[in-house]
Amino acid sequence: MRPTRRFLFLQGPHGPFFHRLGVLLRAAGCETWRVGFNRGDDAFWFHRSSYIPYHGAPDDWAAACDTLMSDKGITDLVVYGDVRTLHAQAIEVARARGIEVHVFEEGYLRPWWVSYERGGSNAHSRLMDKSVPDMQAALAELDLDLPDAPAHWGDMRHHVFYGMLYHWFVVSRPGKYRAYRPHRDITVFKEFRLYLRRLLTMPLTALQRKISTRRITHGGFPYHLCLMQLEHDSSFRAHSPYASMIEFLEEVVEAFAKGAPTHHHLVLKAHPLEDGRAPVMATIRQLVREYGLDGRVHYLRGGKLAGLMNEARSAVTVNSTAAQQALWRGLPVKALGRSVYDKPQFVSDQPVAEFFADPQRPDSRAYRDYRHYLLETSQVAGGFYSARGRRQLLRQVVDMMLSDLDPYDRLAMGKPAPRQNLKLVSG
Repeated sequence: MRPTRRFLFLQGPHGPFFHRLGVLLRAAGCETWRVGFNRGDDAFWFHRSSYIPYHGAPDDWAAACDTLMSDKGITDLVVYGDVRTLHAQAIEVARARGIEVHVFEEGYLRPWWVSYERGGSNAHSRLMDKSVPDMQAALAELDLDLPDAPAHWGDMRHHVFYGMLYHWFVVSRPGKYRAYRPHRDITVFKEFRLYLRRLLTMPLTALQRKISTRRITHGGFPYHLCLMQLEHDSSFRAHSPYASMIEFLEEVVEAFAKGAPTHHHLVLKAHPLEDGRAPVMATIRQLVREYGLDGRVHYLRGGKLAGLMNEARSAVTVNSTAAQQALWRGLPVKALGRSVYDKPQFVSDQPVAEFFADPQRPDSRAYRDYRHYLLETSQVAGGFYSARGRRQLLRQVVDMMLSDLDPYDRLAMGKPAPRQNLKLVSG
């Protein structure tokens, strides 16, 4: 008889996803434990007997984690993202103990999927060491075609709401968690205010975005997309050569001014959760003046990408997952950071100015195989924030976590993870 699996949860996506995941793991006969580092973590874990508050100093966490894993007989560690300090330290301890590490992240093919991997994600993912021919070989025995994108179940408002609520708990009711230090560079109170402001201004921002988007799509000019990211995003901070989004913008706008034909335009597309903590708009105005680009540079605050990408010439980014939407459409892509899609078949190796002058298209057939490989392994249908998305995600991911093999090894052995007929999903 197999020994009981004991899962230790650390910080998860804002909201109740980790709680719901714990419920199903316990139903499968496993034990679950949750370490909370602040009142936000505490508020969203409702199985009180398995909750462990950590009131110690950040510098003491690694030793405390080692002791906890030993005392509880932990077999599995579950985290959301692998680079924040608390998680990175726990992962190091887990590896030394031979403990399986389960990493959740926003989907590489978002917004309809989330990522589930073992060991690491983004530039720490096993995908970094896999070539496209390796992936094509693993797919050779499959008789299922590439699945369609399912019905839309995510909602940005859920994401923003849970983010605001989480930080409200942290700010207003710290209790005994006063030693907690967030993994962001700003205070928790300021983070809460930014989430609240974003939630309240969403209608006005949507109207402004609609007007700006119409000007671009009806402008009749060729344009290139710059896919911006959150400056505090873990993938940007850990896997890019830039200290700030401002540095990235300076390089891109300068290269556009030098390389792009003078009748081309540049569309700077902000991340949907951009909240104004970095002086992005002021920097853009300054760069436009410096390089004489008045009327040729456009800034969009969030919104959907599909309509813009359908008419774009190319896309440039650090390592945004949104670049996968561009690759799916056959658009040339220039990525300036490390990413799981940075394969020579897809991403241009041209200097940025040369890329704007004459961007080279990706190998769309190879990208189709790459995308198919992700959908048979680490990309799981569903979402973290809406109830509908969580239900869809939990139907599949629990069995993946309980499997003896990670998703990549299962496919290599001819045992792809089960997937539902997404064409039949109504939402």
